[in-house]
Amino acid sequence: MSRIRESTKPGHSRKFLVVVDNSPECARALNFAAHRAESTGGMLTMLVVIEPGDFQHWLGVEEIRRGEAMNEAQAIMRLYTRKMKAYSEIEPEQVIREGKVGEEILNLIEEDPDIAILVLGASADNDGPGPLVSMLANKGAGAYPIPVTIVPGNLTDEEIDALI
Repeated sequence: MSRIRESTKPGHSRKFLVVVDNSPECARALNFAAHRAESTGGMLTMLVVIEPGDFQHWLGVEEIRRGEAMNEAQAIMRLYTRKMKAYSEIEPEQVIREGKVGEEILNLIEEDPDIAILVLGASADNDGPGPLVSMLANKGAGAYPIPVTIVPGNLTDEEIDALI
């Protein structure tokens, strides 16, 4: 995997990558990333990953499930894009992928050399930091060729504003 990023070269912009899902911590990560991108002249990429289904041996069922998953992914993108407009002027790039979340994050980072920072939200629950942060911890941050920012899920909008 290439470690050379293009985001600092002329004609390129630093992109903040946020994995978007239905988790409460996702909103915190997106808020932080949008503010950082806006305040630094960067861009924002939102990624939704559709996990593979368990019905691959039933082709008709799998096609229906894939269509439903794609509709849900598009709805999540619309929802978070609308929410983001309340605190940012940035028009996010929207990417929907099918596969395993960890692999698709790495694939997108490899394919887009302008992605410079991965922003994840940590759950505020006592059950642990959430699936994405847990995945990162298990894999090791060294598996990613870019810095990873973890935003605590219990930060308020005002606290995030104060950090920027």
